[in-house]
Amino acid sequence: MFDDIFKRKKIIPERLAAYGFESVTGGFLYKKDILDGEFLLHVFTDGASKPDTKLFEKETGEEYILYKTDATGAYVGEIRSAIEEVLDCISDKCCENEIFKTAQAHLLTEHVRNTYGDELEFLWKKFPENAIWRRKDNDKWYGAILTVAGNKIGLDTSEIVEIVDLRMAKEKKEEILSRDGYLPGWHMNKNSWYTIVLDG
Repeated sequence: MFDDIFKRKKIIPERLAAYGFESVTGGFLYKKDILDGEFLLHVFTDGASKPDTKLFEKETGEEYILYKTDATGAYVGEIRSAIEEVLDCISDKCCENEIFKTAQAHLLTEHVRNTYGDELEFLWKKFPENAIWRRKDNDKWYGAILTVAGNKIGLDTSEIVEIVDLRMAKEKKEEILSRDGYLPGWHMNKNSWYTIVLDG
């Protein structure tokens, strides 16, 4: 129900204690009164998985589960909104964006950062998982991590894959594209760019 709040987010365990989570067996627990103290919300995470919620009526101590069902109505909607507000705040304060899915994209990002001191730039609001690197001396792009349907680059799948597009010298084109797994640059000038699928 609240899955989208933590979509492509990575929990940073060190931030949980500062936010108010207490260390408990198996993870971290945050408690907060909502709806003028009518309910006590428990938010639990093991530090890696997205948080799970439990809600208790303060007066009876009984668990309230209707907000996790298909129940509709103004009251249950108000409860969901209050929980969503708490989770949004936790996501904002205790998580970092985890844009990329593949280990290779993360390794490549770290390599470029450590070797060249360059950070990815996310230029497109409509495509938040696409980003570029640019040179410091002339602002030209030299690389991009992008997502694309596999069949658009010649793969036998329509699933979305992560790719890296890299600039190449035109005279190196034949040599580079003769290697296994090296493809003509997707969405770029095919004489100046090549593509590698980040699939290990």
